[in-house]
Amino acid sequence: MSAPDNYARPTLPVHYDARVMASRNTPTENPVTDKGATLGRVLFHDPRLSVNNSVSCATCHQQAIGFEALTPVSRGFLGVAGTMHSMRLANVAFYRGNSMFWDKRAPTLEAQATQPIQNPIEMGYDAANGGMPALISKMQALPVYPELFTAVYGDPTITQDRLARALSQYMRSMISTGSRWDIGYAKVFNASLPDKGLSLPVPGFTDQENRGKDLFMRPRPEGGAGCAGCHQPPTFALDPASRSNGLDFGETRVFKSASLKNIAPGRPMMHDGRFTSFEQVVAHYNLGIKEGPALDRRLRDPQGRAGVLNLPQADLAALVAFLGTLDDPTLRSDPKFSSPFRR
Repeated sequence: MSAPDNYARPTLPVHYDARVMASRNTPTENPVTDKGATLGRVLFHDPRLSVNNSVSCATCHQQAIGFEALTPVSRGFLGVAGTMHSMRLANVAFYRGNSMFWDKRAPTLEAQATQPIQNPIEMGYDAANGGMPALISKMQALPVYPELFTAVYGDPTITQDRLARALSQYMRSMISTGSRWDIGYAKVFNASLPDKGLSLPVPGFTDQENRGKDLFMRPRPEGGAGCAGCHQPPTFALDPASRSNGLDFGETRVFKSASLKNIAPGRPMMHDGRFTSFEQVVAHYNLGIKEGPALDRRLRDPQGRAGVLNLPQADLAALVAFLGTLDDPTLRSDPKFSSPFRR
């Protein structure tokens, strides 16, 4: 802790400008600090935060695959499956809506951070197992935590609020800027243009990838697919006004989406992990949108009905190609987000 990694002042590309950075959901009382995020890193990777020392936050949010899991739904400390896929965490700081989790049940990232610990399926410190007081007593008996909490907060007191604040700092520092999209867009970004250069061809992209980018960015009334209306560049975090995407008939729940950064073929996608390829995702928006009370208005046609894109196959392939440019191998391999524990 005398020389922590740099979490608070990362070097960011030009398109992460003042406007984008101002959109972060960081509360004034919990800014990201190097020491705070370092404590969060230890907490995030420590399986001792589960009741039987078997799973950590990193078990379901694995750095090597974009801070998510390879299984459609996560399994908890006893191997029991939950009901939702583990959300990607990159760029979680840029979601401006006051809600977290797929179903938006937590008002802030701080409120979200310790809920998995207390979940009876996920990490097991529910009321039956003593809740957070039992975990805190366990942590107080581990020499590392009083030392780390003193380094961050000035005294060794361990509380749920301090746990949540440190975990939140660590997660907010997971900023994705190393994708092919970021590298190329930084070369054409222009703050003086109304669209900041989003309509310009991206250097280094193939013609197909640039076509897919154009379809993604262009609104539907202008001949595009309108994806950026909800998944907002350059962070690709969700517009907080977005509603649900018509996966099932009659859907009444309003789902939140993670940032599209670090998605990759072969990994489960959507809240229940039902899709595993970009082709399936694009096919859903092209012809598969289903009617329901929670459907986003941008997925309806001018008559208010559940709409479809009805794009030709070449355009679908172009969208798939563009989505592939959003993966960020730099974030997936950055040592400061890896486990701090040695076996």
